Amino acid sequence: MTVFRFAALPCSLILLLPGCVGPAAVGTAPSPTMRSAAHYGSAPEGIAGRDARQLVAMFGQPRLDIRERTVRKLQFTNGRCVLDAYLYVTGRKKEPIVTHIDTRLPNGNDTDTGACIQSLQTN
Repeated sequence: MTVFRFAALPCSLILLLPGCVGPAAVGTAPSPTMRSAAHYGSAPEGIAGRDARQLVAMFGQPRLDIRERTVRKLQFTNGRCVLDAYLYVTGRKKEPIVTHIDTRLPNGNDTDTGACIQSLQTN
């Protein structure tokens, strides 16, 4: 009878493990490639809805052009600021269009979005 109790103890502990691990896995954030356009928010007027060709006409050749399954990211920089434009395919067009942008200083600090856009357009 004593042997049965010791053998049952490890089995009962194993049954508790999935309960400990499960909730942490549920709360993990999705990778950037899994995020939808709605997660990012919107781009400012004048940039929202533009395609990659139109962005290149505005800002010149991008520093980065990253294509993934659901998103295309173009990064423009001039040494004073960095602009990341996220383009998604919408129901209306087959060509991905800008739905969100992020701007920052080259050191990663926040910057004024309008000033960054203007700075990139004057180059």
